[in-house]
Order: sequence, then structure tokens, then C-alpha cells
Amino acid sequence: MPRALSHAGETDFAAAYDAVLAQWPRPTATSELRTPHGTTHVLHHGPEDGPPVLLLPSGGSTAASWGATAASLGATHRLHAVDLAGGPGHSRSDGLPIRTAADLRTWLDAVLDGLGLASAAFLGHSYGAWIALRYALAAPDRTDRLVLLDPTGCFAGFRPAYLLHALPMLLRPSAARAEAFLTWETGGAEHDRVLRRLDALAAEQPRQSPVTGPRPTPAELAALRPPALLFFAGQSRVHDARRVADRARATVPGVMTETLPAATHHTLPEGLPPAALTRIAAFLKG
Repeated sequence: MPRALSHAGETDFAAAYDAVLAQWPRPTATSELRTPHGTTHVLHHGPEDGPPVLLLPSGGSTAASWGATAASLGATHRLHAVDLAGGPGHSRSDGLPIRTAADLRTWLDAVLDGLGLASAAFLGHSYGAWIALRYALAAPDRTDRLVLLDPTGCFAGFRPAYLLHALPMLLRPSAARAEAFLTWETGGAEHDRVLRRLDALAAEQPRQSPVTGPRPTPAELAALRPPALLFFAGQSRVHDARRVADRARATVPGVMTETLPAATHHTLPEGLPPAALTRIAAFLKG
């Protein structure tokens, strides 16, 4: 069962979410989609007739984390940033809990249907990248292209040191512990303080346990159909970026990989450099 949150905690989180959303480019619209797994909150930006892109945040973040991406890609694409079902944000767990990868597929099928889309490109970060990859393997006809940012659980596991530092936050979540963890992982790198505040408060949000593993098998990855572009954070403390990129290239035919030398896992996606955003836009155009 998701843990309860005080009224003050709800108010603080809502105010932090609104503060980040105020930085988004205009116009940005919001909607709520009914799915078998609850009500999904979505942010929309970009020309309504633009090629659709679904943005999936990390497991500890929200749809609002994609503001810088929206400002860049929204010139040519219709972006739909989603608060994950069962995760922090404004989506509501008023449906069936998500317990398996098959449930995630049912949820994303319903999201695409609710948006009136037969298919879309997917851009995911961390756990959101794992969800996007799993969906592309299960529903290739509904997945136009894949962009994965420092994906976790896709090609390798976590470094033990990362899990050790995350343990206090996982056992007794609090904004202070989340802030300390994010500060450790980013190593003092420049990071938007308004967004950092939201991500820290997200640790106190009620949420369902995320679906975990197993990683896709080499045979599954070899059969991946949609074109894929992967970015790895050179300073990520989650995993060894070089080794994970090597493994991705060895298992996914035709995959394209790039390393962002200055990025850490948790400075993404807000910290995507302009050259990377230009690369993503070109890739999405095919």
C-alpha cells in the first residue's frame, strides 16, 4: 500500500511542482487520462500536428523534469510528458496496481489510446528508459523510435556503492535524505535548484513499488525493431557508462550511443547539453 502523506507535505509538493512547471515553455497544457491502472497526468507542449513523443521520467521524478527538453524539441514535435502510474506526481492510483511489465504495457497502451495515437516515439530517463525499452520490445508497432537517457536495468545492473548510498532514502524516505543523495550523486554539478527541490520532495510522495527486472535478454535485445539512440552520463555513479555502452552496442543491432562527459545520472534530463538536444531532434526526424 502507498504510504500516506500529510496535508502540509501535499501542499509543499504541489507548490514545488507548480514552480517547476512555471519554467516550462508556453503554451503548455495538462490533461488527465483514464487507464485501467489509474488516472494519468500528462503535460503537453509543441505543435498539435507535430510528430508525437512520449516522455517518461525516472522513477523518483515527475513529468515536470522535462522542461528543458520541451523548450528544445517542442519547436518541431508534440511532446507528452507523463507522471508515471504509481509514482510521484499528479497521476492517481485509482485503478489496478501495476505489478508486472505486462501491466506497464497495458497502461501505456491506454495512454496512447487516450491521446488518440496509434504510435509515438519514446524518450525515457533511467527507470523511464527501462519502461520505454520494455514497451518497444512488447509493442514495436506502437513504438516509432527510442531515445534512452542513462538507462538502468536495461543492459547492466547498479553499482553497489550507488545502492548503498540510496539505502537510507529507500528505507526511510524524506526530502532531506533525498537531497543528500542527489548531492552525492551529482558531485556538486550545476543543477536547477527549483527542480532539485521538487525531486527531493518527491521522495515523500505516496507511491507503489516499481516493477523491477529482469533485464531484457540478449535474444530480446537482438530482436529490437525500433531505431534506438542511447545517451550515457559520463560521470554517472549508477554504472560504468563506457562498459554499459559497449554492452548495448554488442547486443542491439544498429543502436547508436553517445556519452555526455560532464553529465551525472541525476543531472539528466534537465542537464542535457544543446548538442545532445540537437542530436535527439535530428534522430526523431529520422
